[in-house]
Amino acid sequence: MLGFKSNIKIIMENVIGLVMAAGTDDRMKSKKSKLAQELYGKAVIKRVVEAIKKAGISEVAVIVGENKEEIEEILKDEVTYLYQEKCLGTGHAIMQAVEYLQKKNGKVLVANGNIPLITENTIKKLVEKSESEAEAVTVLTGIISEPAGYGRIIREDNKIVEIIEDKELTDSQRNLLEVNAGLYCFDISKLLDIIGKLQQNNMGLYYLTDVVKMLSNKGEKIGGLLVEDNTEILSLNTKVQLEMLSRILRIRINTMHMNNGVTIEDMNTTYIYDDVQIGIDTVIHPNTTIKSGVVIGEDCNIGPNAYIREGSILANRVKIGSFVEVKKVNVGEGSKIPHLSYMGDSVVGTKCNIGCGTITCNYDGKNKHKTVIGDSCFIGSNVNLVAPVTIGDHVLVAAGSTITEDVPSESLSIARQRQTNKEGWNKGK
Repeated sequence: MLGFKSNIKIIMENVIGLVMAAGTDDRMKSKKSKLAQELYGKAVIKRVVEAIKKAGISEVAVIVGENKEEIEEILKDEVTYLYQEKCLGTGHAIMQAVEYLQKKNGKVLVANGNIPLITENTIKKLVEKSESEAEAVTVLTGIISEPAGYGRIIREDNKIVEIIEDKELTDSQRNLLEVNAGLYCFDISKLLDIIGKLQQNNMGLYYLTDVVKMLSNKGEKIGGLLVEDNTEILSLNTKVQLEMLSRILRIRINTMHMNNGVTIEDMNTTYIYDDVQIGIDTVIHPNTTIKSGVVIGEDCNIGPNAYIREGSILANRVKIGSFVEVKKVNVGEGSKIPHLSYMGDSVVGTKCNIGCGTITCNYDGKNKHKTVIGDSCFIGSNVNLVAPVTIGDHVLVAAGSTITEDVPSESLSIARQRQTNKEGWNKGK
Protein backbone atom coordinates (compact mmCIF):
# COMPACT_ATOMS: atom_id res chain seq x y z
CA MET A 1 0.00 0.00 0.00
CA LEU A 2 2.84 2.36 0.83
CA GLY A 3 4.40 1.68 -2.57
CA PHE A 4 1.09 2.44 -4.32
CA LYS A 5 0.71 5.73 -2.45
CA SER A 6 4.23 6.76 -3.40
CA ASN A 7 3.66 5.77 -7.03
CA ILE A 8 0.35 7.62 -7.37
CA LYS A 9 1.93 10.71 -5.84
CA ILE A 10 4.60 10.70 -8.56
CA ILE A 11 1.94 10.17 -11.23
CA MET A 12 -0.21 13.06 -9.97
CA GLU A 13 2.76 15.41 -9.90
CA ASN A 14 3.05 14.94 -13.68
CA VAL A 15 -0.57 15.87 -14.35
CA ILE A 16 -2.13 19.31 -14.82
CA GLY A 17 -5.76 20.21 -14.31
CA LEU A 18 -7.96 22.07 -16.77
CA VAL A 19 -11.44 23.17 -15.68
CA MET A 20 -14.06 24.34 -18.18
CA ALA A 21 -15.91 27.21 -16.53
CA ALA A 22 -16.92 29.63 -19.29
CA GLY A 23 -20.41 28.40 -20.11
CA THR A 24 -23.47 30.32 -18.93
CA ASP A 25 -27.22 29.73 -18.91
CA ASP A 26 -30.24 31.17 -17.15
CA ARG A 27 -31.60 28.02 -15.52
CA MET A 28 -30.20 28.99 -12.10
CA LYS A 29 -32.43 32.11 -12.00
CA SER A 30 -29.78 34.05 -10.13
CA LYS A 31 -27.58 37.11 -10.49
CA LYS A 32 -24.66 34.74 -9.92
CA SER A 33 -23.63 32.03 -12.38
CA LYS A 34 -24.14 28.40 -11.41
CA LEU A 35 -20.41 28.02 -10.72
CA ALA A 36 -20.51 30.86 -8.20
CA GLN A 37 -23.43 29.42 -6.23
CA GLU A 38 -22.49 28.46 -2.68
CA LEU A 39 -22.76 24.78 -1.82
CA TYR A 40 -22.27 24.23 1.90
CA GLY A 41 -20.26 27.39 2.30
CA LYS A 42 -18.06 27.08 -0.81
CA ALA A 43 -18.63 28.15 -4.40
CA VAL A 44 -19.25 25.28 -6.80
CA ILE A 45 -16.16 26.05 -8.91
CA LYS A 46 -14.00 26.18 -5.77
CA ARG A 47 -15.15 22.70 -4.77
CA VAL A 48 -14.12 21.30 -8.16
CA VAL A 49 -10.70 22.98 -8.04
CA GLU A 50 -10.13 21.86 -4.45
CA ALA A 51 -10.93 18.23 -5.31
CA ILE A 52 -8.37 18.34 -8.13
CA LYS A 53 -5.71 19.85 -5.87
CA LYS A 54 -6.43 17.45 -3.01
CA ALA A 55 -5.86 14.62 -5.49
CA GLY A 56 -2.29 15.86 -5.84
CA ILE A 57 -2.55 17.99 -8.99
CA SER A 58 -0.90 21.26 -8.01
CA GLU A 59 -1.17 23.13 -11.33
CA VAL A 60 -4.72 23.97 -12.37
CA ALA A 61 -5.94 26.26 -15.15
CA VAL A 62 -9.53 27.47 -15.42
CA ILE A 63 -11.12 28.47 -18.72
CA VAL A 64 -13.42 31.46 -18.14
CA GLY A 65 -15.65 33.60 -20.34
CA GLU A 66 -18.09 36.40 -19.53
CA ASN A 67 -17.93 35.28 -15.90
CA LYS A 68 -14.18 36.01 -15.73
CA GLU A 69 -14.35 38.58 -12.93
CA GLU A 70 -16.79 36.50 -10.91
CA ILE A 71 -14.62 33.38 -11.06
CA GLU A 72 -11.42 35.33 -10.38
CA GLU A 73 -13.02 36.83 -7.28
CA ILE A 74 -13.66 33.31 -5.98
CA LEU A 75 -10.41 31.56 -6.91
CA LYS A 76 -8.02 34.53 -6.64
CA ASP A 77 -4.49 33.43 -7.58
CA GLU A 78 -5.03 29.73 -6.83
CA VAL A 79 -5.18 28.94 -10.57
CA THR A 80 -4.09 30.10 -14.01
CA TYR A 81 -6.83 31.74 -16.10
CA LEU A 82 -7.47 31.11 -19.79
CA TYR A 83 -10.10 33.11 -21.68
CA GLN A 84 -12.82 31.87 -24.03
CA GLU A 85 -14.28 34.94 -25.71
CA LYS A 86 -17.15 33.10 -27.38
CA CYS A 87 -18.72 30.05 -25.80
CA LEU A 88 -18.88 27.70 -28.75
CA GLY A 89 -18.85 24.43 -26.86
CA THR A 90 -16.51 22.31 -24.76
CA GLY A 91 -14.21 21.54 -27.68
CA HIS A 92 -13.86 25.25 -28.39
CA ALA A 93 -12.97 25.79 -24.72
CA ILE A 94 -10.05 23.36 -25.00
CA MET A 95 -8.93 25.08 -28.20
CA GLN A 96 -8.31 28.17 -26.08
CA ALA A 97 -5.88 26.11 -24.01
CA VAL A 98 -3.72 24.89 -26.91
CA GLU A 99 -0.92 27.41 -26.37
CA TYR A 100 -0.94 26.64 -22.66
CA LEU A 101 -0.88 22.87 -23.24
CA GLN A 102 1.92 23.07 -25.80
CA LYS A 103 4.26 23.99 -22.96
CA LYS A 104 3.29 20.89 -20.95
CA ASN A 105 4.01 17.17 -21.05
CA GLY A 106 2.26 14.11 -19.69
CA LYS A 107 -1.43 14.07 -18.82
CA VAL A 108 -4.13 16.69 -18.44
CA LEU A 109 -7.25 16.17 -16.33
CA VAL A 110 -10.15 17.99 -18.00
CA ALA A 111 -13.19 18.65 -15.82
CA ASN A 112 -16.57 20.30 -16.19
CA GLY A 113 -16.84 23.12 -13.65
CA ASN A 114 -20.28 22.10 -12.40
CA ILE A 115 -19.61 18.68 -10.81
CA PRO A 116 -18.94 19.86 -7.24
CA LEU A 117 -19.34 16.49 -5.53
CA ILE A 118 -16.46 14.85 -7.38
CA THR A 119 -13.91 13.43 -4.93
CA GLU A 120 -10.14 13.35 -4.88
CA ASN A 121 -10.15 9.54 -4.73
CA THR A 122 -12.09 9.22 -7.98
CA ILE A 123 -9.74 11.69 -9.67
CA LYS A 124 -6.74 9.67 -8.49
CA LYS A 125 -8.25 6.43 -9.79
CA LEU A 126 -9.00 7.96 -13.18
CA VAL A 127 -5.49 9.33 -13.61
CA GLU A 128 -3.81 6.16 -12.33
CA LYS A 129 -5.80 4.01 -14.79
CA SER A 130 -5.01 6.34 -17.68
CA GLU A 131 -1.31 6.23 -16.83
CA SER A 132 -0.96 2.54 -16.02
CA GLU A 133 -2.85 1.42 -19.14
CA ALA A 134 -1.30 4.05 -21.43
CA GLU A 135 -4.68 5.32 -22.64
CA ALA A 136 -4.94 8.30 -24.98
CA VAL A 137 -8.01 9.35 -23.05
CA THR A 138 -9.73 7.86 -20.03
CA VAL A 139 -13.36 8.86 -19.50
CA LEU A 140 -15.20 8.79 -16.18
CA THR A 141 -18.60 7.19 -16.71
CA GLY A 142 -21.65 6.33 -14.64
CA ILE A 143 -24.69 4.08 -14.90
CA ILE A 144 -27.83 6.18 -14.34
CA SER A 145 -31.39 4.87 -14.49
CA GLU A 146 -32.73 8.19 -15.78
CA PRO A 147 -29.91 9.53 -17.96
CA ALA A 148 -31.74 12.36 -19.74
CA GLY A 149 -29.44 15.35 -20.18
CA TYR A 150 -26.22 13.34 -20.15
CA GLY A 151 -24.11 12.32 -23.13
CA ARG A 152 -24.13 8.55 -23.66
CA ILE A 153 -21.18 6.19 -23.90
CA ILE A 154 -21.11 4.12 -27.08
CA ARG A 155 -19.22 0.83 -26.83
CA GLU A 156 -18.22 -1.79 -29.38
CA ASP A 157 -16.89 -5.10 -28.07
CA ASN A 158 -17.08 -3.47 -24.64
CA LYS A 159 -14.64 -0.74 -25.72
CA ILE A 160 -15.56 2.94 -25.74
CA VAL A 161 -15.60 4.24 -29.30
CA GLU A 162 -17.77 7.35 -29.08
CA ILE A 163 -19.67 9.74 -26.83
CA ILE A 164 -22.91 11.16 -28.21
CA GLU A 165 -24.43 14.26 -26.65
CA ASP A 166 -28.00 13.98 -25.37
CA LYS A 167 -29.43 16.33 -28.01
CA GLU A 168 -28.05 14.20 -30.83
CA LEU A 169 -29.12 10.75 -29.66
CA THR A 170 -31.27 8.47 -31.79
CA ASP A 171 -34.35 6.93 -30.22
CA SER A 172 -32.56 3.63 -29.59
CA GLN A 173 -29.52 5.35 -28.11
CA ARG A 174 -31.67 7.13 -25.54
CA ASN A 175 -32.14 3.76 -23.82
CA LEU A 176 -28.41 3.57 -23.06
CA LEU A 177 -27.73 4.02 -19.36
CA GLU A 178 -23.95 4.57 -19.32
CA VAL A 179 -23.29 8.30 -19.30
CA ASN A 180 -20.40 10.70 -19.67
CA ALA A 181 -19.55 12.21 -16.27
CA GLY A 182 -17.67 15.25 -17.57
CA LEU A 183 -14.21 14.22 -16.33
CA TYR A 184 -11.44 13.08 -18.67
CA CYS A 185 -7.74 12.31 -18.48
CA PHE A 186 -5.97 12.99 -21.81
CA ASP A 187 -2.49 12.33 -23.03
CA ILE A 188 -1.53 15.94 -23.81
CA SER A 189 0.35 15.22 -27.04
CA LYS A 190 -2.49 13.12 -28.45
CA LEU A 191 -5.09 15.70 -27.47
CA LEU A 192 -3.09 18.42 -29.23
CA ASP A 193 -2.84 16.29 -32.39
CA ILE A 194 -6.64 16.10 -32.60
CA ILE A 195 -8.14 19.24 -31.09
CA GLY A 196 -7.39 21.49 -34.09
CA LYS A 197 -9.28 19.10 -36.37
CA LEU A 198 -12.59 19.37 -34.56
CA GLN A 199 -15.53 20.38 -36.72
CA GLN A 200 -18.55 22.48 -35.77
CA ASN A 201 -21.87 20.70 -35.58
CA ASN A 202 -25.09 22.01 -37.09
CA MET A 203 -25.53 24.34 -34.11
CA GLY A 204 -22.11 25.87 -34.62
CA LEU A 205 -20.61 24.15 -31.57
CA TYR A 206 -17.40 22.21 -31.09
CA TYR A 207 -17.84 19.21 -28.79
CA LEU A 208 -14.91 17.87 -26.78
CA THR A 209 -16.67 14.51 -26.81
CA ASP A 210 -16.04 14.28 -30.57
CA VAL A 211 -12.33 13.94 -29.74
CA VAL A 212 -13.06 10.50 -28.30
CA LYS A 213 -14.39 9.21 -31.63
CA MET A 214 -11.54 10.83 -33.56
CA LEU A 215 -8.95 9.17 -31.31
CA SER A 216 -10.77 5.85 -31.60
CA ASN A 217 -10.79 6.10 -35.40
CA LYS A 218 -7.02 6.60 -35.28
CA GLY A 219 -6.66 3.35 -33.35
CA GLU A 220 -5.74 5.05 -30.10
CA LYS A 221 -6.57 3.32 -26.83
CA ILE A 222 -9.71 4.69 -25.17
CA GLY A 223 -10.40 3.80 -21.55
CA GLY A 224 -13.28 4.19 -19.17
CA LEU A 225 -13.63 4.22 -15.39
CA LEU A 226 -17.06 3.58 -13.90
CA VAL A 227 -17.64 5.84 -10.91
CA GLU A 228 -18.51 3.94 -7.73
CA ASP A 229 -20.90 6.56 -6.35
CA ASN A 230 -23.20 8.25 -8.86
CA THR A 231 -23.73 11.25 -6.59
CA GLU A 232 -20.18 12.35 -7.45
CA ILE A 233 -21.13 13.09 -11.04
CA LEU A 234 -24.37 14.96 -10.47
CA SER A 235 -24.19 18.28 -12.27
CA LEU A 236 -25.59 21.60 -11.09
CA ASN A 237 -27.85 23.81 -13.20
CA THR A 238 -30.84 24.84 -11.06
CA LYS A 239 -31.69 25.93 -7.52
CA VAL A 240 -33.57 22.66 -7.01
CA GLN A 241 -30.42 20.73 -7.91
CA LEU A 242 -28.43 22.97 -5.56
CA GLU A 243 -30.61 21.90 -2.64
CA MET A 244 -30.32 18.25 -3.65
CA LEU A 245 -26.53 18.43 -3.81
CA SER A 246 -26.45 20.17 -0.43
CA ARG A 247 -28.48 17.33 1.05
CA ILE A 248 -26.13 14.72 -0.43
CA LEU A 249 -23.07 16.57 0.84
CA ARG A 250 -24.59 16.86 4.32
CA ILE A 251 -25.22 13.11 4.43
CA ARG A 252 -21.72 12.37 3.12
CA ILE A 253 -20.01 14.53 5.74
CA ASN A 254 -22.21 13.42 8.65
CA THR A 255 -21.74 9.76 7.74
CA MET A 256 -17.97 10.21 7.74
CA HIS A 257 -18.05 11.65 11.26
CA MET A 258 -20.35 8.92 12.57
CA ASN A 259 -18.06 6.27 11.08
CA ASN A 260 -15.25 7.96 13.02
CA GLY A 261 -17.03 7.62 16.34
CA VAL A 262 -19.20 10.75 16.63
CA THR A 263 -22.84 10.44 17.74
CA ILE A 264 -25.19 12.53 15.61
CA GLU A 265 -28.74 12.34 16.89
CA ASP A 266 -30.42 13.69 13.76
CA MET A 267 -28.47 13.62 10.49
CA ASN A 268 -31.15 15.61 8.69
CA THR A 269 -30.85 18.69 10.92
CA THR A 270 -27.10 18.61 11.62
CA TYR A 271 -24.99 20.78 9.33
CA ILE A 272 -21.27 20.07 9.58
CA TYR A 273 -19.17 21.86 6.98
CA ASP A 274 -15.90 20.77 5.37
CA ASP A 275 -12.64 20.24 7.23
CA VAL A 276 -14.18 19.90 10.69
CA GLN A 277 -12.42 17.64 13.21
CA ILE A 278 -14.51 15.94 15.93
CA GLY A 279 -13.23 13.50 18.56
CA ILE A 280 -14.82 10.17 19.41
CA ASP A 281 -17.84 9.93 21.70
CA THR A 282 -18.79 13.54 21.15
CA VAL A 283 -22.57 13.92 20.89
CA ILE A 284 -24.17 16.35 18.42
CA HIS A 285 -27.79 17.19 19.16
CA PRO A 286 -30.34 18.27 16.50
CA ASN A 287 -30.42 21.61 14.66
CA THR A 288 -26.71 22.22 15.10
CA THR A 289 -24.42 24.01 12.65
CA ILE A 290 -20.63 23.59 12.75
CA LYS A 291 -18.68 25.70 10.26
CA SER A 292 -15.50 24.87 8.34
CA GLY A 293 -12.23 24.46 10.21
CA VAL A 294 -13.73 23.93 13.67
CA VAL A 295 -11.89 21.47 15.94
CA ILE A 296 -13.87 19.62 18.63
CA GLY A 297 -12.31 17.21 21.11
CA GLU A 298 -13.53 13.92 22.56
CA ASP A 299 -16.55 13.44 24.85
CA CYS A 300 -18.00 16.86 24.09
CA ASN A 301 -21.71 17.61 24.20
CA ILE A 302 -23.05 19.97 21.55
CA GLY A 303 -26.58 21.00 22.39
CA PRO A 304 -29.58 21.52 20.15
CA ASN A 305 -29.65 24.71 18.10
CA ALA A 306 -25.97 25.39 18.74
CA TYR A 307 -23.95 27.40 16.22
CA ILE A 308 -20.20 26.77 16.26
CA ARG A 309 -18.54 29.16 13.87
CA GLU A 310 -15.18 29.35 12.14
CA GLY A 311 -11.98 29.50 14.17
CA SER A 312 -13.38 27.71 17.24
CA ILE A 313 -11.44 25.01 19.09
CA LEU A 314 -13.14 22.96 21.80
CA ALA A 315 -11.03 20.73 24.04
CA ASN A 316 -12.19 17.39 25.47
CA ARG A 317 -15.35 17.22 27.59
CA VAL A 318 -16.60 20.66 26.62
CA LYS A 319 -20.33 21.37 26.69
CA ILE A 320 -21.92 23.82 24.27
CA GLY A 321 -25.58 24.09 25.20
CA SER A 322 -28.78 24.99 23.41
CA PHE A 323 -28.95 28.30 21.56
CA VAL A 324 -25.25 29.02 22.14
CA GLU A 325 -23.14 30.68 19.45
CA VAL A 326 -19.36 30.64 19.56
CA LYS A 327 -16.97 32.22 17.06
CA LYS A 328 -13.15 32.16 17.15
CA VAL A 329 -13.25 30.75 20.67
CA ASN A 330 -10.75 28.41 22.30
CA VAL A 331 -12.57 26.55 25.08
CA GLY A 332 -10.51 24.61 27.63
CA GLU A 333 -11.08 21.07 28.81
CA GLY A 334 -14.18 20.44 30.89
CA SER A 335 -15.68 23.91 30.46
CA LYS A 336 -19.38 24.51 29.94
CA ILE A 337 -21.33 27.16 28.06
CA PRO A 338 -24.76 25.68 28.78
CA HIS A 339 -27.31 27.90 27.03
CA LEU A 340 -28.35 31.19 25.45
CA SER A 341 -24.86 32.72 25.29
CA TYR A 342 -22.59 34.30 22.71
CA MET A 343 -18.81 33.97 22.97
CA GLY A 344 -16.75 35.61 20.24
CA ASP A 345 -13.00 36.20 19.87
CA SER A 346 -12.38 34.61 23.24
CA VAL A 347 -10.30 32.18 25.25
CA VAL A 348 -12.07 30.21 27.97
CA GLY A 349 -9.88 28.27 30.41
CA THR A 350 -10.45 24.80 31.85
CA LYS A 351 -13.36 23.83 34.11
CA CYS A 352 -15.27 27.07 33.63
CA ASN A 353 -19.02 27.52 33.81
CA ILE A 354 -20.45 30.31 31.68
CA GLY A 355 -23.90 31.33 32.89
CA CYS A 356 -27.02 31.66 30.77
CA GLY A 357 -27.19 34.83 28.71
CA THR A 358 -23.49 35.71 28.93
CA ILE A 359 -22.28 37.91 26.09
CA THR A 360 -18.76 38.86 25.02
CA CYS A 361 -19.04 42.38 23.63
CA ASN A 362 -16.19 41.90 21.18
CA TYR A 363 -16.98 44.53 18.53
CA ASP A 364 -16.69 48.28 19.14
CA GLY A 365 -18.17 49.25 15.79
CA LYS A 366 -14.80 49.28 14.07
CA ASN A 367 -12.53 46.57 15.50
CA LYS A 368 -12.85 43.17 17.16
CA HIS A 369 -11.34 42.71 20.63
CA LYS A 370 -10.47 39.67 22.70
CA THR A 371 -11.85 38.32 25.95
CA VAL A 372 -9.70 35.98 28.07
CA ILE A 373 -11.20 33.93 30.89
CA GLY A 374 -8.87 31.94 33.15
CA ASP A 375 -9.30 28.46 34.64
CA SER A 376 -12.06 27.41 37.04
CA CYS A 377 -14.12 30.56 36.63
CA PHE A 378 -17.85 30.92 37.25
CA ILE A 379 -19.49 33.60 35.12
CA GLY A 380 -23.00 34.35 36.39
CA SER A 381 -26.08 34.65 34.23
CA ASN A 382 -26.68 37.71 32.07
CA VAL A 383 -23.09 38.98 32.24
CA ASN A 384 -21.62 41.31 29.61
CA LEU A 385 -17.86 41.03 29.13
CA VAL A 386 -16.77 44.18 27.30
CA ALA A 387 -13.59 43.39 25.39
CA PRO A 388 -10.70 43.78 25.59
CA VAL A 389 -10.87 42.29 29.05
CA THR A 390 -9.06 39.55 31.00
CA ILE A 391 -10.58 37.49 33.80
CA GLY A 392 -8.06 35.72 36.02
CA ASP A 393 -8.23 32.17 37.41
CA HIS A 394 -10.82 31.11 40.04
CA VAL A 395 -12.95 34.22 39.52
CA LEU A 396 -16.66 34.52 40.25
CA VAL A 397 -18.50 37.20 38.30
CA ALA A 398 -21.87 38.06 39.80
CA ALA A 399 -24.98 37.67 37.68
CA GLY A 400 -26.09 40.75 35.80
CA SER A 401 -22.65 42.38 35.82
CA THR A 402 -21.14 44.37 32.99
CA ILE A 403 -17.38 43.86 33.19
CA THR A 404 -15.27 46.57 31.57
CA GLU A 405 -11.99 46.15 33.46
CA ASP A 406 -9.65 43.23 34.09
CA VAL A 407 -10.44 41.03 37.08
CA PRO A 408 -7.54 39.56 39.12
CA SER A 409 -7.46 35.88 40.03
CA GLU A 410 -9.43 34.56 43.02
CA SER A 411 -11.75 37.57 43.02
CA LEU A 412 -15.47 38.19 43.22
CA SER A 413 -16.43 40.80 40.65
CA ILE A 414 -19.71 42.70 40.88
CA ALA A 415 -20.49 45.44 38.38
CA ARG A 416 -24.10 46.49 38.67
CA GLN A 417 -25.99 49.40 40.21
CA ARG A 418 -27.39 48.97 43.73
CA GLN A 419 -31.11 48.09 43.64
CA THR A 420 -33.51 50.82 44.72
CA ASN A 421 -37.21 50.20 45.39
CA LYS A 422 -39.49 53.27 45.25
CA GLU A 423 -42.69 52.09 46.86
CA GLY A 424 -45.91 53.42 45.41
CA TRP A 425 -44.14 55.01 42.44
CA ASN A 426 -46.33 53.20 39.89
CA LYS A 427 -49.59 53.32 41.78
CA GLY A 428 -52.45 54.56 39.64
CA LYS A 429 -50.39 54.94 36.50
